Amino acid sequence: MIRAYKFLLRPTVRQEQALAEMLRDHCSLYNGALQERRDGYRHVSKTTVKYGMQSAQLKEIRAFDPERQGRWSFSSQQATLRRLDKAFAAFFRRVTSGETPGYPRFRGVNWFDTVDFPKDGDGCRWNSTPHDPVTRVRFQGVGHVRVNQHRPVAGRVKTVSVKREGRKWFVVLSAEQDQPQPLPATGSVAGIDLGIANFLADSNGEFVPNPRHGRRAAGKLQAAQQALSRFPRCKAKDRTANHQRAVEKVAQLHGQVRRQRLDHAHKTALGLVRAHDFIAHEDLKIRNMCKAPGPKPDPDQPGVFLPNGAAAKAGLNRSINDAGWGVFLTILHAKAESAGREVIAVDPRNTSRECPECGHTAKENRPTQEKFHCVSCGHTAHADTVGAINVLRAGLVRRDANPA
Repeated sequence: MIRAYKFLLRPTVRQEQALAEMLRDHCSLYNGALQERRDGYRHVSKTTVKYGMQSAQLKEIRAFDPERQGRWSFSSQQATLRRLDKAFAAFFRRVTSGETPGYPRFRGVNWFDTVDFPKDGDGCRWNSTPHDPVTRVRFQGVGHVRVNQHRPVAGRVKTVSVKREGRKWFVVLSAEQDQPQPLPATGSVAGIDLGIANFLADSNGEFVPNPRHGRRAAGKLQAAQQALSRFPRCKAKDRTANHQRAVEKVAQLHGQVRRQRLDHAHKTALGLVRAHDFIAHEDLKIRNMCKAPGPKPDPDQPGVFLPNGAAAKAGLNRSINDAGWGVFLTILHAKAESAGREVIAVDPRNTSRECPECGHTAKENRPTQEKFHCVSCGHTAHADTVGAINVLRAGLVRRDANPA
């Protein structure tokens, strides 16, 4: 299996400057390749430019510009071109499926923050000074950069990436490992129902409270964004020192909320994986749940629109995004695979409206957000617990119907 590791880099001033130049030059390569594709298609011949054609030009580009493009790893530049190729492949896939296409866009220097090295030892070297007690990673054109390695790396390192987040630099490794030993069986199964009032409820009647990291930081974030809004929009190189500090303050607060959300998701998922052999959850379409409602034109007054509940929906969307369901489910599946557990997603329709005692399904069974009261048999329980029980039953049925 493949596992990723992320470590903080401790570059010197010169190394930090070289890393920033590497990102700048890869961003320039990305934008130039995108412009070439646009120009080729706009030509009367409708020429389609592919990755192979652009990769073959790298040798000439590096020879023409040895001070910039020639400094960096050839393989990392190929990875940048593959990144653009994947963006176009995703664009055409969305066009074919009828989704909103989203044509690939040019990247500003501040919006291009990652350089990939497809193979350890080709333009980069993890643990480049094994005789040194301090771990270092070597990048072509940068040198041996000190790494704050807070845990050991198991397996063979396959790829290396350098990433910038605000003023911090990170190295991201992917290592190939043997399949780990599964955790001992517990004989327990559980269904979970994700929510907003509570982060999740399981089929055993237990609840995990919603920490609401974004809401707790909303006051500080609002003040920081108001301070930033007082400065005129301009390029990064034209910002004053106070303007740059305001930008970094907003980024720092967003980063803190993101790390808190990730930490909560990891700890919650780990607790579930350790406690249960089988976990079922709802197959939620989170992107669709967070869409803004469409406008409602007034048929009697052209140009006038009726209330569509957009303000209330915006608050619900913020709460859904703050909970971080998508990140949590991704982490849960990854941890379950590593621990030898089974996780199944089931259809979420009517899971909180179906009575677990008599099977009667009706909208009236859920009179409030928290209360479940069956109008047929009179069964009463917490609505989220009822949803988790129904999710577990559906998951067990699906597992038995499709045995591994």
